[in-house]
Amino acid sequence: MSFSFNDFIIFLLLLIDFVLNIIYCVFSNTYYFLKSQYEQIANVNMVENSKKRKRHAVDQPNQTIVKRGVIDANWQKLLQSTSLMEKPNEKPAATDKKEHFTGTFRRGRKKKNKDQDTVENNLKSLNIDNKSAQVVSPLPNDDKKDVREDKKNKLTKFIAMDCEMVGIGYNGEDHMIARVSLVNKFGDCIYDKFVKAREQVVDYRTQISGVRKEDMLNGEDFNVVQKEVSEILKGRILVGHSLKTDLSVLFLSHPKKNIRDTSKYKPFKKITKGSTPSLKRLAKEILGIDIQHGEHSSVEDAKATMQLYNTVAKSWEQLLSEKRGYSRKFVES
Repeated sequence: MSFSFNDFIIFLLLLIDFVLNIIYCVFSNTYYFLKSQYEQIANVNMVENSKKRKRHAVDQPNQTIVKRGVIDANWQKLLQSTSLMEKPNEKPAATDKKEHFTGTFRRGRKKKNKDQDTVENNLKSLNIDNKSAQVVSPLPNDDKKDVREDKKNKLTKFIAMDCEMVGIGYNGEDHMIARVSLVNKFGDCIYDKFVKAREQVVDYRTQISGVRKEDMLNGEDFNVVQKEVSEILKGRILVGHSLKTDLSVLFLSHPKKNIRDTSKYKPFKKITKGSTPSLKRLAKEILGIDIQHGEHSSVEDAKATMQLYNTVAKSWEQLLSEKRGYSRKFVES
């Protein structure tokens, strides 16, 4: 059997193709092997560097403090009732009664007395003493001023939290955090920030939440807010109203033993005959103040929640101690 010149050329080409394929396989396998070895060495170096890296002390969170004094008339009434704010110097009554009338009409006196009687009756029904409704114990004016200056905007053992949310998802029925506010035991706002949107906002709920588009555009990143709030709440007693929703939108959890939810406190449910009371209803019935007129404020709601807790703090903590089988006292830091 003889081979022609064409057959020889074809055989030669096939041989060259076979040799090139072998060379390609060898080089490709070598390349992938070297690449995997390099990645393993790089990962090991990264892990070692991360272990050797020094941990710097975490700076205090960038807190946005609400200016004291820039509040509406309703919260002046709240702060006066809790002895958090000194009463302004009253102007002396005019001597000429004909030109300046300083009294109260009969209708106004009746309404005022009726509201006062309603609040006192609610306090008695919940076994709350009028003295316990005050946040700060009575002290001389100079001493009270010094104490407030020392405790102003300080972190305390008890922290009240409230969040404002916007609507996302189908028809805006799902919740997304838009603003979070924290208040200490003495009613001082220690943290108040708007949060940037992470999804498309369907409904800003401005008429209720008070949140607008520009507020969220100028807000803080969610990861930063989540970390700062988590650091503040760590090891402290969290006070709030319907805290399950607030914690869920922040993607945070808190020990159950360190939660004081005013919406679940059974003596408060007596006001609504067993159903879950609203914060507005509790503030009106227990504290005698009106909140949440139109647009809500998370700072205002957090302050009202903290004052509600302070009115029943002694009996609430005693009840929890009895359930746990021991007596426990919380010392303010």
